[in-house]
Amino acid sequence: MDEKIIIFDTTLRDGEQAPGASLNKKAKLEVAQQLARLGVDVMEAGFPIASGGDFEAVKLIASEVKGITICGLARCLKKDIDAAYEAIKYAKSNARIHVFLATSKIHMKYKLKKTEDEVLRLAIESVRYAKKKINDVEFSAEDATRSEKGFLYRIIESAINEGATTINIPDTVGYAEPQEFGSLIRDIKENVPNISKAVISVHCHNDLGLAVANSLAAIKNGARQVECTINGIGERAGNASVEEIVMSLKTRKDIYSGLDTSINIKEIYKTSRLVSRLTGFVVAPNKAIVGLNAFRHESGIHQDGVLKEKLTYEIIKPQDVGFMEQGIVLGKHSGRHAFSERLKSIGIKLSEKEMESAFDKFKTLADKKKMVYDEDLLSIVEEEIKVVPEIWRLVDFAVNSGTSIVPQATIRMKSKGKIFAGKSSGDGPVDACYKAIEKIVGIKIKLLDYHIDSVTCGKDALGEVSVKITSKGKTATGRAASTDIIEASVKSYIDAINKIIIR
Repeated sequence: MDEKIIIFDTTLRDGEQAPGASLNKKAKLEVAQQLARLGVDVMEAGFPIASGGDFEAVKLIASEVKGITICGLARCLKKDIDAAYEAIKYAKSNARIHVFLATSKIHMKYKLKKTEDEVLRLAIESVRYAKKKINDVEFSAEDATRSEKGFLYRIIESAINEGATTINIPDTVGYAEPQEFGSLIRDIKENVPNISKAVISVHCHNDLGLAVANSLAAIKNGARQVECTINGIGERAGNASVEEIVMSLKTRKDIYSGLDTSINIKEIYKTSRLVSRLTGFVVAPNKAIVGLNAFRHESGIHQDGVLKEKLTYEIIKPQDVGFMEQGIVLGKHSGRHAFSERLKSIGIKLSEKEMESAFDKFKTLADKKKMVYDEDLLSIVEEEIKVVPEIWRLVDFAVNSGTSIVPQATIRMKSKGKIFAGKSSGDGPVDACYKAIEKIVGIKIKLLDYHIDSVTCGKDALGEVSVKITSKGKTATGRAASTDIIEASVKSYIDAINKIIIR
């Protein structure tokens, strides 16, 4: 039988630490349930001590998600370990506490302000304390790749002696390169006497674009757990990407012979889309495995080759990772039954109320388009299952714009049963709309990013707009889709504003 590579997903912890990616409890549970369907082995559900909301979300996931290990992160402090235990204990035998402590000289000197002996003692005491509460304890040597190897070996050996069952070697700042990182894992195996009593894990960041390469190098040298996130989201430049690691192992069996994961690869695209929707982080079209261009061919030479034999330019079948190969299934004459069945086939479950609203939007869209694609359906559904309460909602808008006039916008919005109107001019129609919205909501907003994508093909395609805004030190992303890009722009801005207000 193949040897298993444990997939430790930290989308809900490290992934959520990406600026603007904050998720509420309902959204976290939705992602957690999809990660379970994807087949991850361990899910780091959050950092329970960080906030009351994070604690409650981890507790909810530990109570509701079955069949996989639920992990809570903790610093090497008793209060952190207590909070982690209280949150994840509902997972019972599938609960894990993950304690971490920096081991590099730069971190010990400037951040911890502790000596090696003090750090070693703290690690021993913390692992011992966590082990009294729960059997499954993971220890991370933060900034391991910039740590002095002799000290790293000592602290790993001590953590295992105190009961750590997994030892994580993080490339916390994405400093390592593959050959160097692979050698570090090999050196740990050769120089830590009791290393066979624990699983070696790795946690790589992407600051130099090497997170996946470093993770794979570690696997080649004996690591058997990989910590990663959906779409590679995370602090700074992000983490190693779940989908890229899994598909590398599966596609290159000649190199990774005898190794496999428990991931259901047909759930990859769906999971990617869900995380993108809930965090507001758009997946780049050229993103490996899950980008919209990952299986598209523009070059005539490539098109000719693919038409003759797909293997000429495709090393992965799009349908294997959950891309909808056909997509064209519905039109304006389709009924509720066909609509609901198609949603079920692409893994979407809606309440009766959500289904009614989504179906009405589908019929409206179908009147505008000859063909409705699966991607169109996903965008429609995303409008219906937003997890952020609609404090403000668009009623209607009007824009007057042209090459020889100053663009003017009039917006009407609804909040708490009342309708409010705002009017403004701007540098363009979208700018005029945004200024009118700001007048209505009464808060000063700075637009950090504006991005528009075509959801499907053709001149009648849905336009999907993503924005990133900041106000009073808070950052949020918003997203919306429409065949009218001005409408999509307005709705995405309001979506982001609602998130800012909630926070």
